[in-house]
This record gives sequence, C-alpha cells and structure tokens, in this order.
Amino acid sequence: MTSLTDVVDVVIGVDTHVATHSAAAVDARTGGVRGEITVEATAAGYARLVAFADEHAVLRAWAIEGTSSHGAGLTRLLSGRQEMVVELDRPQRAQRRGGAKSDPLDAVRAAREAMARPRLGTPRASGDRQALSVLLAARRSAVNASTDAQRQLFALVIAAPEPIRARFRGQRLPAMIATAAALRVRTAADTETTTTITALRALARRARTLAAEAEQHQKAILAIVTSWRPDLLTQSGIGPIVAATILCAWSHNGRIHSEAAFAMIAGTAPIPASSGQITRHRLNRYGDRQLNRALHTIALTRIRYDQNTRDYVARRTSEGKTRREITRCLKRYIARDIYRLLQHPATT
Repeated sequence: MTSLTDVVDVVIGVDTHVATHSAAAVDARTGGVRGEITVEATAAGYARLVAFADEHAVLRAWAIEGTSSHGAGLTRLLSGRQEMVVELDRPQRAQRRGGAKSDPLDAVRAAREAMARPRLGTPRASGDRQALSVLLAARRSAVNASTDAQRQLFALVIAAPEPIRARFRGQRLPAMIATAAALRVRTAADTETTTTITALRALARRARTLAAEAEQHQKAILAIVTSWRPDLLTQSGIGPIVAATILCAWSHNGRIHSEAAFAMIAGTAPIPASSGQITRHRLNRYGDRQLNRALHTIALTRIRYDQNTRDYVARRTSEGKTRREITRCLKRYIARDIYRLLQHPATT
C-alpha cells in the first residue's frame, strides 16, 4: 500500500485524551472535513464514534494518536471489529501550522498526516505483548524505588551518629542493608539515634521488599518470553528483560516492514550529516530508547564474553575506529540479526 486514498473513502482522525476523544472525518481524496465529533473516553463514547464513522463511509481507516496510552481502549475495540487502524505519534509543537492548537484541529491533522504517509504504522498487539509491557513497567518502578532506598540508606549511614556508623564500617551495600534491617531501638537512646535507627530499618526493609517484588515480576516476564519466543533467550547477551523489551517494540510480524526500519525504531541507524565534500554520519538519538538500551546491553555483553565480537572489536580498533563507533556498528548489526530472527516462527 502506498496511500490510504487507494483503499478507503474516509479517514477518521482521532485526537485522544484521558477523558475525551475528538474525531474528524476527512475525505481521502479531497482532504475536506466531512464532520467532527467529541465523545467521552468510555465504552458509550466509543460506540458513538463508530456510529459517527458509519454515517460517513463504509470504506474507512482510523488514524489514532496514542494507541498504546490514551487511545488504547478505542484501539482495542476497533481491532476487535477488524477495522483498519493507523498508529500516529503526537505532533511536535513546531509542526502545528501557525501555532494553532485544538482537539478538532489535531484530529484533522492526524487524518491528513496518515493520508500523506507512504508507509502506515499499525498499533502494537495486545495479549502477551501488553502483558510484558505492564510487567516491565512495574519491574522498572520497583527496581528504581529499591535503588533510591539503598542510596538513601547509604547517605544516612554516613551522617549517622558514631555508635551507629561503627556497626556499618567496612561493609558493602548488601551487608549494610542486612545490618540496617536488624537494627533495634534501645530505650535509653536519644532522639537523634532513635530516629536514625528507625529510618535506616524502614529503608532497608523497603529496599528488600521492592527487590523481591522486582524478582517476582522478572519470573513472570521469563515465563511469557519462554512460551512466546524462547529462541530469543538462546542468543548471546539476551536475557528475559532484554528479550521482553525487544518483543514489546517489535510486537508482531508485519508491523515493522524491514530491518532498516527496525534499526531506525531502535535508534541504531546512523543519520547522514553531510555538507559539501564532507561525508559523515551523526549518532541517532531518536527512536525507542528502551530498545536502544537493550541492544546496548547485548553489545556490551558480547564485547566482554563473545570471542567473535572481541575479534571484531580488535580488527576495527586497528583500523582506527573509536570504541563508541565500534559499539554503534555492533548495535546496528545486532538489530539486523534480531529482526531477521523475529521474522521467522519461534523455535524451541
């Protein structure tokens, strides 16, 4: 497909928000607006949107912003009805002509942007992919909160009264957490000592609880990845968290049309930055940064443990490449290999 105008009569652009969705029916051939509507982001509102679309065309497509966030409920309903849904990113302020901003205008812009695209993005799948996304978000939150608690505990120990500091002297962080969790308040202790011990014990127990929660989420992630794409886990440098991050970005076969597009989504495709007689490339800082981080983890792991990768690094180093340039090249190759692997059915 080269354009929506080849297959539909109307494009329904939808600007999604937490409480309301604004939609505009745009003629696929003329670009004219046939109608506009704003509904509540509820099941009844979604039904009104479908009825609004039925009034304008049978051959239609939906261009929705935020299909994985504010527009997730509407996208789920339309996918169940076998409707054609195009995924759009929210517009940057500079792209809005003349600074004009309103929900109906953004709905019209969404429809016209979808009509102008040579390739159409499809929403990410639900089911296992969405379950992994939820688990990754919950685990990330637990890990970050546990890390904050450990950092705060370490800082409090440094500033604690000397009798308390003496109990932690020479210990590493895991031992410090165990010591802090076992602290007890003595009756004769002053207010500062009592308060410090209480805070240290609370932080240590919080860090332990959150670490246990993160471990439970990781076990659930491993179970889903193992049942969905166990072949990913056989690749060097790929564990359950990295595999889940990759699957959340890839979603399903056919969503990403080429390995170059996958590399662009991952932010590993170099961006041409040539001028005059100078030919060079600039580091790509766009795309899915979680996916980029996953590929970076794979690259660092293979540099350390995989002999073929170490030989490649040595060869490129002898050619004058820097470590950053070599890592960028490795991430591009890894993105290509992973995409080709995902395009084939899973193997056990």
